[in-house]
Amino acid sequence: NTILTILMITVMTYEMPKLPYTNNALEPCNQSATIDYHYGNIANLREHLNNLVPGTEFEGKDLVTIGCHSTGRCHLQHAGQVLNHTLYFLQFAPKPAHSEPTGKLAEAIKRDFGSFENFKKEFNAAAVGLFGSGWAWLSARQE
Repeated sequence: NTILTILMITVMTYEMPKLPYTNNALEPCNQSATIDYHYGNIANLREHLNNLVPGTEFEGKDLVTIGCHSTGRCHLQHAGQVLNHTLYFLQFAPKPAHSEPTGKLAEAIKRDFGSFENFKKEFNAAAVGLFGSGWAWLSARQE
């Protein structure tokens, strides 16, 4: 719930996400220099987006709305990158509780992909096959 609240606030106001860990808490998998670089990148993107949006039809809109409805390259790219980097930061934990999804998400992955291993294979192939940095996200609706 905490991460969801942080994400909702960030998405609605284009604010910097407060990291739920220190910048070196993910080492050795993700070094502090990597976290610092990407956190600085999102700060620049957020600043540009906050300068682009006022006076447009996107003023007061969240990042997802901008991403879904923008036909202008600048709004779309900045909103998408702010959202991507926010998700990037908030998905990590220094000591994850599980190495694989559990519960309903695990059941859906098994149903749709056959196994978690096959999901990882297909997901990685989808990301690598994209133009640019290869962002790919799995999203699920909680019901």
